[in-house]
Amino acid sequence: MTRYVLTRLAMMVPTLLGVAVLTFLLLRVIPGDVVTLKYSGEGAFVPRETIDAERTRLGLDKPLVEQFVDWIGGAARFDFGLSMWTGRPIAQEIAIRLPLSVELAVLATLVAVVLAIPLGALAALYHDTWLDYVIRVLSIGGLAMPSFWLGIVLILVLLALFRWTPPVTFTPFFEDPLANLSQLIWPALAVGYRYSAVAARMTRSSLLEVLREDYIRTARAKGLGGWSVVVGHALRNALMPVVTVIGLEFAFLIGGLVVTEQVFNLNGIGKLMVEAITRRDYTMTQALVLLSATVYVVVNFLVDMFYVVLDPRVSYR
Repeated sequence: MTRYVLTRLAMMVPTLLGVAVLTFLLLRVIPGDVVTLKYSGEGAFVPRETIDAERTRLGLDKPLVEQFVDWIGGAARFDFGLSMWTGRPIAQEIAIRLPLSVELAVLATLVAVVLAIPLGALAALYHDTWLDYVIRVLSIGGLAMPSFWLGIVLILVLLALFRWTPPVTFTPFFEDPLANLSQLIWPALAVGYRYSAVAARMTRSSLLEVLREDYIRTARAKGLGGWSVVVGHALRNALMPVVTVIGLEFAFLIGGLVVTEQVFNLNGIGKLMVEAITRRDYTMTQALVLLSATVYVVVNFLVDMFYVVLDPRVSYR
């Protein structure tokens, strides 16, 4: 087990290095750079010498290999340098926004788990009944409705019925829990509903497959009731693909809620990613992509480790 864990951790290094190389090269392929974009917005003629001096200051005049080595060397020390657009430390910019994105992802995941697993289990236990059809309609509706559209509807309903809109200033949870939740619970509900639709469909299909196994028929033959069989025998084995979906969706939520953050005016990682790309801020974009890739590989590793807890038959050697 220890050898497997160490091997998986070591495999993260080439994966993240490949992501860093691809991101670095793809950003350089895009026409234009941060210097051209910055000076073109001033609406006045800028001498070529000024543009060249700014590129030299930012290190854009160096060969690509040297630029990459400088950046990856700093990233290995958790020093991502300065933003090419604002001039502020990238680590500081990310640290300001990361708590909001992580909390929103955690809240949305909690909403999804609370909704998905009970509804999926009910749909499987009472499959082909009216209850199953209702849950399937709700699930398909969640898949069909984009979370940002549902967020707009939530804001309009709150405004029309209660004359209230969520606060626009982020308040840390431990500073004022009520103000914090009053802002983040609505985007968490909007995102968590769609998230739960995916997980509920997966729970239903996986549980239906497990309920047809021989050991489930044996448990029922011994006189166990429906919910005793589901909770005590079937659900644990059926949750393995569900845990995979939940883990990958959680990793996506850290930096993938671009439109939802725009709708609810949340200054999170997704919004920062959009700003960095539109501004051709190479260093910021590279750091954010590497952060997202790190979250994905770490969550994927933790999900694999959780398989051992769910199913004792799983053993990594």
